[in-house]
Amino acid sequence: MQNFAYYNPTKLVFGKDTVEQLADLIPAKVERILLVYGGGSIKKNGLYDRVLAQVEKRGLHYHELQGVEPNPRLSTVQKGVEICRSEGIEFILAIGGGSVIDCTKAIAAGALYDGDAWDLITKKAPVEAALPFGTILTIAATGSEMNAGSVITNWETKEKYGWGSAYTYPQFSILDPVNTFTVPKNQTIYGIVDMMSHVLETYFNHNENTPLQDKMCESVLKTVMETAPKLLQDLENYELRETILYCGTVALNGTLSVGIRGDWATHNIEHAVSAVYDIPHAGGLAIIFPNWMEHCMNENLQKFVRLGVEVFDVDPAGKTDEEIAKDCIRNIRYFWTSLGAPSRLADYDIDDRNLDLMADKAMANGEFGNFKKLKKEDVLAILRASL
Repeated sequence: MQNFAYYNPTKLVFGKDTVEQLADLIPAKVERILLVYGGGSIKKNGLYDRVLAQVEKRGLHYHELQGVEPNPRLSTVQKGVEICRSEGIEFILAIGGGSVIDCTKAIAAGALYDGDAWDLITKKAPVEAALPFGTILTIAATGSEMNAGSVITNWETKEKYGWGSAYTYPQFSILDPVNTFTVPKNQTIYGIVDMMSHVLETYFNHNENTPLQDKMCESVLKTVMETAPKLLQDLENYELRETILYCGTVALNGTLSVGIRGDWATHNIEHAVSAVYDIPHAGGLAIIFPNWMEHCMNENLQKFVRLGVEVFDVDPAGKTDEEIAKDCIRNIRYFWTSLGAPSRLADYDIDDRNLDLMADKAMANGEFGNFKKLKKEDVLAILRASL
């Protein structure tokens, strides 16, 4: 494995009724906060009122930024930055899923940057400071509650980029499985695909002597696969929501990737697709990932063989390694579609008209991918196979 330094400063507060600890978790010197949330579901399920009770218990002055989009926009980040600057905000509280948290990270960094936050997202300028922030998670999916990463879309230029810094870890994240009970079935499916994709991006690497990391990845995948079909039949089952919620966090909080350099090409391609078409991120991943696998499997066939046998119930008897690998990919696609995830870009009414545009956007920073370096012709082949 590679040399590594592992650091994660986020305090994870997990379990039922943990929002009642909010007043004590917000730093004592803070007086002015910004609440950031999405479309208003937190008001329907009562979470908003419980949060306000804690805010008022502390006697905090608060402002609100609501309406964060599923693919959070730069324009929304800029609104948040302006509120922070004009109102002297000292702390931000994100209440929602990964999009809300990603937007909050960009606001936190942008508020202390003398310029446009897009400079930070496109890495034209380094992040040198950020306002402190915490999160209350409502959707199991992205892992943004316990990492420093964020993805922001500039809708005007049709660009979507991942970014992050040592300054954009949440100080704390509150995870109560009850707060995920009202997540609709389709969003629950997307969350499952997203967290599995994060594990797979880590799993596909060329690092040697990583038996523990491989087995941890396989364990998370198997746990999600055992839990997901049951959860989709019983969306308010506490134990099932609890399991999926923690899987989503572990999938991308750095635990699985120590000493490993994962691939992440599929995410880059999907960002290009959803920058142009604004489709659900995990929907795009469900479509593109199996086609990336087929395109890249000969880079390390044994990785696919092991994954198929250990996780995806492939019987290796009498089969070549290539046949086992193809069965693995077929079973991954089948599992996701059996849950209700899409399998083709056509499911989102996407045809071949903008393939070149999407490929160019994916190639904005040159060749990418750590398992197999992708050129434009590779991206086009994967996108064509995904149609």
